[in-house]
Amino acid sequence: MKIQSVKDDAFTVYGRIVDGYDYDELLAALEKYTDKPADSVIYVPSCKELEDTSAYTDLQVNCYGGMPIQIGYCNGSNTKLNCFEYHRDSEIDIAADDVILLVARQQDIKNGSIDSSKTEAFLCPKGTAVELYATTLHYAPCNAKSGEGFRVVIVLPKGTNEEKPALTVKNDEDKLLWARNKWLVAHKDASEAAEGAHVGITGENVDIANLI
Repeated sequence: MKIQSVKDDAFTVYGRIVDGYDYDELLAALEKYTDKPADSVIYVPSCKELEDTSAYTDLQVNCYGGMPIQIGYCNGSNTKLNCFEYHRDSEIDIAADDVILLVARQQDIKNGSIDSSKTEAFLCPKGTAVELYATTLHYAPCNAKSGEGFRVVIVLPKGTNEEKPALTVKNDEDKLLWARNKWLVAHKDASEAAEGAHVGITGENVDIANLI
């Protein structure tokens, strides 16, 4: 696996760079008010200090066309794939540190499974925002430099990743629903698999530790 850049043409399958907005206040709040664990990953769907910045209105009105949104974060240290998730809409990731995104295509899930060889890695430089399209499989970001960790702002429609709704399973995709607006496939070695997530990533659990 080679590490590409979100600025490369190859990334256009998965998303685009979101420019034209001022992220300085948002990223400063992320660094001031949120922790960056050295040996784990934390995800918070909605953070008041981030949502109190001017970027909230700009992203809600312009980027999401007026839809209700939430701004949270994913911080920590990670080098493994572990899982893929997708939503019914785009996700905006704004990097406060250089970070590597592991992605694949929802279209490559067949009968609830996808081989990890379909994974591609892209460097998202510090200060860069990217839109991950609804059909882009993704999960926790990865370190771009060994031992340095990351902070990433995560923007999604309001309510995403909250408690899974009660539902009657009507098709195979319903078995993948893990939280509100969050469908998940896990590698057998991931902790999510032990918690009951659908095991659908075959092959090795991609680890980029030797690439950074």
